[in-house]
Amino acid sequence: MGQSDPKQLADRPWLDPNAQPQVVIDGVCKTYPGVTAVDNVGLRIFKGEMFALVGSSGCGKTTLLRMLAGFTQPTAGQITIDGALMNEVPPHQRPVNMMFQSYALFPHMTVENNVGYGLRRMALEPAVRQQRIQAALDMVQLGALGQRKPHQLSGGQRQRVALARALIRRPKVLLLDEPLSALDKKLREQTQFELMNIQYKVGTTFIFVTHDQDEAMALATRIAVMDHGKVIQVGTPAEIYEFPQTRFIADFIGTTNFFEGTVTGVESGQIRVHSPEAGAELLVDDRGQVRVGQQVWVALRPEKIRLSKEPPAGERINRLKGVVAELGYLGNRSTYRIRTPSGKILTVLGKNEQRTSEWSIDWSDEVFLSWNANAAIVLQS
Repeated sequence: MGQSDPKQLADRPWLDPNAQPQVVIDGVCKTYPGVTAVDNVGLRIFKGEMFALVGSSGCGKTTLLRMLAGFTQPTAGQITIDGALMNEVPPHQRPVNMMFQSYALFPHMTVENNVGYGLRRMALEPAVRQQRIQAALDMVQLGALGQRKPHQLSGGQRQRVALARALIRRPKVLLLDEPLSALDKKLREQTQFELMNIQYKVGTTFIFVTHDQDEAMALATRIAVMDHGKVIQVGTPAEIYEFPQTRFIADFIGTTNFFEGTVTGVESGQIRVHSPEAGAELLVDDRGQVRVGQQVWVALRPEKIRLSKEPPAGERINRLKGVVAELGYLGNRSTYRIRTPSGKILTVLGKNEQRTSEWSIDWSDEVFLSWNANAAIVLQS
């Protein structure tokens, strides 16, 4: 066995068997009459992580966040932070703070007073208090706006005020509920980088809930995907996207084409799947534990597919034929909907690498679709 790279273990402590998690969620459940909101969840979150909880509405992610904050009590299980059991600790005594979706700023207070509100119960000298407030404002690049009221700020500035207020007490863990949902698309993308830079500077563990998959992929060190109260898979954004463990995850995170079929061959890391939907036998480089005769899905991301008007050449390549049924121009890329002879519609993403107003592939064109054997993945459930 080779030794692990120390830098990799420092950047990814979950890979280090000797690393101690900061937050441990152990067998946590939350039930209401007739409803199980959180079902036996177990998570290990390490200091300095930007950890995302994602899932569809009602999957339990916000309930789990509220249990971490102490606003909701678990029906069963334990939550510990730095080895201390939190179950019976009231919210104001926990080493956590929560930034709400609405930001919950006081409209009658200045930015400075909003940010300093969390220090009101701390025995601090006035000069020290003011220094802490100014440092927090400088951290979020609002040092010159301390005397403004919230209504005089943009959406992005109000978001940063809420963040500074949440961090000023220096919590061990910051909980964020849909932190960027109130911002428009362009500002949200810009603020994502600001949020990552701030989190890196302060070193605080961030645990955030979001319904925006792109936001989770951009921000998180790791993602926990939830469904019906359970955690289905935990992994880095690349692991969740490229190696989903179930059809639900492959379908929920990003866009995926699925071919249902039957395994016809398994040999030396290569799986053959006969799919009537594809009208062909598909070749997949995969080491999944499947057997001949088993029903499976072949999952294929749209950007892995190549489109051409000429038949593709080469070995270990999957090939289909189709007709362009729909297309959409999105600036940096184009989306194609291709109808295959079986009637199945496949989504294909193509980069617009050349500056042109002409379509190289247009409506109703006959095209060939191809992808390498290592581009897809076989899913059993």
